Amino acid sequence: MNLTLVRNATLRLELAGQTVLIDPMLGDPHSLPSFAGVSPNPTVPLPVPAQDVLRGVTLLVVSHLHPDHLDPAAIPALPKDLPVLCQPGDEAALRGHGFRDVTPLQDTVRVAGLTFTRTDGEHGSGEILAQMGAAMGFVLRAPGEPTLYWAGDTVLIPAVTHTVTRERPDVIVTHSGGAALGGTLLIMDATQTVEVLRAAPDATVVAVHLESLDHCFSTRADLRHAAQQTGVDARLRVPQDGETLTLV
Repeated sequence: MNLTLVRNATLRLELAGQTVLIDPMLGDPHSLPSFAGVSPNPTVPLPVPAQDVLRGVTLLVVSHLHPDHLDPAAIPALPKDLPVLCQPGDEAALRGHGFRDVTPLQDTVRVAGLTFTRTDGEHGSGEILAQMGAAMGFVLRAPGEPTLYWAGDTVLIPAVTHTVTRERPDVIVTHSGGAALGGTLLIMDATQTVEVLRAAPDATVVAVHLESLDHCFSTRADLRHAAQQTGVDARLRVPQDGETLTLV
């Protein structure tokens, strides 16, 4: 399995002869409004041209419709015949954007030799959670490939730990940038990412959704320091934008 971090939560996964694109945000720097009053978003450029991000993609996953996971630049650029997996309730909006092959990931879906199983998360807490709405994660399996748990936009809740315990993934992808609104975490920060590492002593954790939006306050350096302080840094990978990891 090759995992390429493009930027923020945008990933390319190459496995079992397929290329999966997750949550494409393809716009230029500052093409989206500020989320925290600090800077327009995204705060950094794509590491490669958008056409290179899209090259060879056979399946699209859109975890939810926030603009840092499907932005106005990505919508016209994506082929409309590309198969799309989404969370239930988002399929009408995606079809409205012109996508013709949209499947909600209600429980388990098998496509092109890949098996996706939906997982739960919470994109914040309290009143902020209600404002943010639902966002899914998934477990991905394919013959001869590592089992991957992509947690998505969630804070660390018991459902995440239960997924780790139940599914025993080889690789866990966490959104670890510590995004917050009004002091409320929307995704994991460095401390919560370390707790995931502790809960999964045999897994590699790949931390993404970092250093690209103005409301993300945990940095790559914060993550590495927290992991080193607790002795779990050997299993933490924190890729740079554009970096490809080979996972076994």
